[in-house]
Amino acid sequence: MHKKYLVAPGPTPVPSEVLLEMAKPIIHHRTVPFEKIFGEVLADLKWLFQTQKDVLILASSGTGAMESSVVNTLSPGDKVITVEGGKFGERWTEIAKAYGLTPVVLKVEWGTTCSADDIKKLLDANKDTKAVLIQACETSTAVSYPIKEIAEVVSKTDAIFIVDGITGVGVDDIRFDEYKIDVLVSGSQKAFMLPPGLGFVCLSDKAWKMNETSKCPKYYFNLKNELKNHKKNTTAYTPAVSLVIGLKKALEIIKQAGLANWFKKNAVLAEATREAAKGMGLSVFAKMNPANAVTAISLPEGIEGNKVPDIMQDTYGVTAAGGQDSLKGKIVRIGHLGYIDPSDILVTLQRLEWTLKDLGYKFDMGKGLASAQEVFYKNKTLFQ
Repeated sequence: MHKKYLVAPGPTPVPSEVLLEMAKPIIHHRTVPFEKIFGEVLADLKWLFQTQKDVLILASSGTGAMESSVVNTLSPGDKVITVEGGKFGERWTEIAKAYGLTPVVLKVEWGTTCSADDIKKLLDANKDTKAVLIQACETSTAVSYPIKEIAEVVSKTDAIFIVDGITGVGVDDIRFDEYKIDVLVSGSQKAFMLPPGLGFVCLSDKAWKMNETSKCPKYYFNLKNELKNHKKNTTAYTPAVSLVIGLKKALEIIKQAGLANWFKKNAVLAEATREAAKGMGLSVFAKMNPANAVTAISLPEGIEGNKVPDIMQDTYGVTAAGGQDSLKGKIVRIGHLGYIDPSDILVTLQRLEWTLKDLGYKFDMGKGLASAQEVFYKNKTLFQ
């Protein structure tokens, strides 16, 4: 018998306080009580996105928010730059093609990132570019992109900067207004500590101006229609009522911690996980800019890497994530965003050590755990 632990990069665990809020009898969405809750949530989302602009809530996954950002700002035939350094960068290209856009693809080696200068060169060579689409964190490789620096480059052109912050918002210090980001999207099942089902989208004035000429088809994902309704603390269509109520509580938890402490907590959990990998004689997959949301650990040669996530989950009760596509069987990904604390990470590392031992890997058992403990002890005041 064992307790179950969820340390995938999404969905992530949901705090009991949030679950209890969502378990209350449902209320109708066209009522004053719900409008009050919705208005408070919208204000708190502005605080988390660090913006004075409206943050829109959609009843969809994060991918729905990604799609909405494209169809509300661009038109068929528009040229866009996409960065493919993993599965989710590829998704931007796929969405662009689905709506008849013309993607100029910057391919980067998985485990690495692009630079602001890389983007500048592409923009200089493609002056008719309408948008640059990128990840804040490429979850499939556990790499973060230099969003602030790239935003500065894009802001000096007529193009807009669209950022997938699904595994970034609420993890890293992403300042929408200050960084001059034009569209930032996210989803509920990551740092927001909720089940899947809510998408978030924030647009700059520059992006809203492009909305006026956008010719991509849209009905449910008509953000102009949503904005009009959000201004009245309601939604164009039926919202995910219970998730919105849970979101109010989740945002309260983050506000109680404070943004600086919340971001620092994520960074410390990530550092401890990376140090533990080294203690086990393993390497972090990210060759640069390792993410604070999730760590990808390269599995040792000579073991059946495909079995690692299955044994951790089925035998030892810890659900982590494996690799995707060419990384299948080569990495294990441990999420440390949202409702995760040192005890979750230490149990995860312990079960990873057990799993590697089961599969015949020779290493000093307990050394990874000790390395993580050192990091946590140095930062113990964050968790008091």
